[in-house]
Amino acid sequence: MSTAKEEAERKRREKLEKELQRLEEMAAYEKEHSDYRYVCGIDEVGRGPLAGPVVACACILPKDSRILYINDSKKLSEKRREALFEQIMAEAVSVGIGQASWDRIDEINILNATYEAMREAIGKLNPAPDLCLNDAVTIPGVSITQVPIVKGDAKSMSIAAASIVAKVTRDHMMEEYDSEYPGYGFARNKGYGTAEHIAALKELGPTPIHRRSFIGNFV
Repeated sequence: MSTAKEEAERKRREKLEKELQRLEEMAAYEKEHSDYRYVCGIDEVGRGPLAGPVVACACILPKDSRILYINDSKKLSEKRREALFEQIMAEAVSVGIGQASWDRIDEINILNATYEAMREAIGKLNPAPDLCLNDAVTIPGVSITQVPIVKGDAKSMSIAAASIVAKVTRDHMMEEYDSEYPGYGFARNKGYGTAEHIAALKELGPTPIHRRSFIGNFV
């Protein structure tokens, strides 16, 4: 009869084996394209908020990378995202971050601003990638071979890594803007249209970082 300690160890091993199996499934696209030397994952965060920039990340991981618990950033707790961010930044072959400001979003629309941020992120990679795994989109103006993957941030390790870095980077930016523009709850809502944020917008008016093309219904 197994002891409580032995039972706990068995469950721990089972959990780890299950996680390693999940990671192998998440590496399927990377393995499928392993003939390319440098494969990067690309994702963005911040298309929907009323304030702040849209941020994109392009990330090249080592071919044998298996970072435990990596996943779509939306499926992770803030604490887990922060820990994974540090690990990704330490292990990645290269990470590129691009952004488009609220003014640029108003000027060329959110989709084109997102593409611009993605191109900037790819352009910052050193070494340059041979293949891009994208979360759902094909980015215009990029000559590198692209593979769009629907819900890619939950299916590809490289895209998941990019989603985490983009999310943590933007969250930190919005926390800084919260100090600069108090009263809107940017540290909590990250610029998204929560009830608290909309109430503040109606009462205090827009800040310089609000997207004018997004807030017409509220001011």
